[in-house]
Amino acid sequence: MSAPTRPPLKSITPAPTGPRRAEQAAPRTAVGEPKGVAEGVLSALLPDPPRGDGRFPVAWLHIVAPKGAVPTATSRCLCGRDRSAVGHRKVLALIDDHAAHREACPLRTPQEGRAAA
Repeated sequence: MSAPTRPPLKSITPAPTGPRRAEQAAPRTAVGEPKGVAEGVLSALLPDPPRGDGRFPVAWLHIVAPKGAVPTATSRCLCGRDRSAVGHRKVLALIDDHAAHREACPLRTPQEGRAAA
């Protein structure tokens, strides 16, 4: 008794003999339901996201005051101002300085109006 021979597990496909042209993709339809949507399911089209009112942040004051540790603060502005402070008195002084800078920052107050006034 001899064991039956097994067929080969991998099939070897012959290599192409020359270059082939790429197949053209089918044209996509511009109108109709998106593919993958079931019948009877409403697809919600969201309106454009709300646009802002033109305001954006210009200056940031970041204060870190963990309990029982020395407080630190940084004051940064898009005009190029970058200040930092360490310690209770210096952080309080930086807070006041940051508030004063908000009134004098060239990005918040146009220079044309200041010269005319």
